[in-house]
Amino acid sequence: MLLSRRNLIRSAASVAIAAPSLQLLAGCAEPERPSVNRRVSSLALNPDPKGLLDLAPGLAYTVISRTGDKMADGFVEPAAHDGMAAFPVEGDPDRCLLVRNHELSPGAEASSAFGADGAGAAAIASRIYDHTPGGRPNPGGATTVLVDLRNLRAERTHLSLAGTIRNCAGGPTPWGSWLSCEETETNPGLVATKHHGFVFEVPAAGGLADPVPLTGLGRFAHEACAVDPATGIVYLSEDTGDSLFYRFLPNARGELAKGGRLQAMAFVVKSGADTRNWDPAAGIYLPNVAQEVRWIDLDHVDAPDADLRQRGRAKGAAIFARGEGLAFALEASGSAVYFACTSGGPAKLGQVWRYRPSLHEGTSREADAPGTMSLFVESHADSEFDMVDNIVASPRGELIMCEDGGGDQFVRAVAPDGLIYPIARNADAGKSEFAGCCFSPDGRVLFANIQRPGITLAITGDWAALRRNAKAAA
Repeated sequence: MLLSRRNLIRSAASVAIAAPSLQLLAGCAEPERPSVNRRVSSLALNPDPKGLLDLAPGLAYTVISRTGDKMADGFVEPAAHDGMAAFPVEGDPDRCLLVRNHELSPGAEASSAFGADGAGAAAIASRIYDHTPGGRPNPGGATTVLVDLRNLRAERTHLSLAGTIRNCAGGPTPWGSWLSCEETETNPGLVATKHHGFVFEVPAAGGLADPVPLTGLGRFAHEACAVDPATGIVYLSEDTGDSLFYRFLPNARGELAKGGRLQAMAFVVKSGADTRNWDPAAGIYLPNVAQEVRWIDLDHVDAPDADLRQRGRAKGAAIFARGEGLAFALEASGSAVYFACTSGGPAKLGQVWRYRPSLHEGTSREADAPGTMSLFVESHADSEFDMVDNIVASPRGELIMCEDGGGDQFVRAVAPDGLIYPIARNADAGKSEFAGCCFSPDGRVLFANIQRPGITLAITGDWAALRRNAKAAA
């Protein structure tokens, strides 16, 4: 039976304990987030003498694991750490499980779990989704890390998805699994024997997952997923310059392999709306102006011709500028789905949009009270944020943003009162992007990845004091 939104809000605290993807809901149920006015704190970060991670005052970091570390299953930790989520360990509040993607494409086999020679891959051949025509496993996939939260140490790491391509982001489910997304539309040919561009489900508490593509969720350049715990509906973003915003209505809640309906979002008042704010002639969208939406059914969603977004646009779907991270949050007025558009806005420095689901989301009564979409924040200078990528809601109500811009890379926060402030800066000369920010089940630890060469970190400190200091420096 589906929960009503009113009951979900009432029981947020109990749900937060039950499911990792909902751990943030109770903390987000505070006064409504305002339209962000781009008020930026001048809070200075402390330089790291090790040259890895500059942090806001009062914060500290610990390296959990790195590319090349030996894993418990005999393989090596792959490179290109990307999207990630933290899951509780049943009956053990002192530990959590991190499931993380590795955004590796054909040609990066030497950086995969199997190494350049594919050592050991034959022993798990039935669990590898695809190989190159030459027989080498495709290098993408996911790994799982058991973390001791008392000393922030990795106790065990293992491969949990293998043989995929360019696993970028994804999202946790309320039933304890990670949805790992392929950001590709690779066809069988020189580097693969199967179609790629699918979502795969990885149980957090399991071993190496059966690599079953969830074809009902569509074939496109997937970026991220967010699951509404009240309905089981999955929202999906797409990383292209003319991407769509999707939702999947499952036939059976929590059983995505049983199929459902994939839909694309359109504005009620303007068919084929261009939300990117690149061209005034196409229309300019201002923050906090809600647009009622409708959802368009899509067919042939396995899209062997990789034309799903073109067909959706032809039916009137709105387009976005490189849809990336997704975050589900429960706020005072109900639930919200935030999603990042990396190159949106006149400066092409990024946008964050906010979707508020209908009270009758996904039902025949949805048109009586349509969901709404509004621009939450848009960057006009890289001091605000520079190409926001992965995002997550914090237990204290902030929206945490990972950057993937052209210069210095930051993790930043947007507070409920609209203040933008820095949390961390990649101090390494390589200036690689941040990815995969997520909080431990108890909300105390912020985990983050630096994609190259591939590092998972734990950041701790007094988060409430950080916000106070950032406000004082504004």
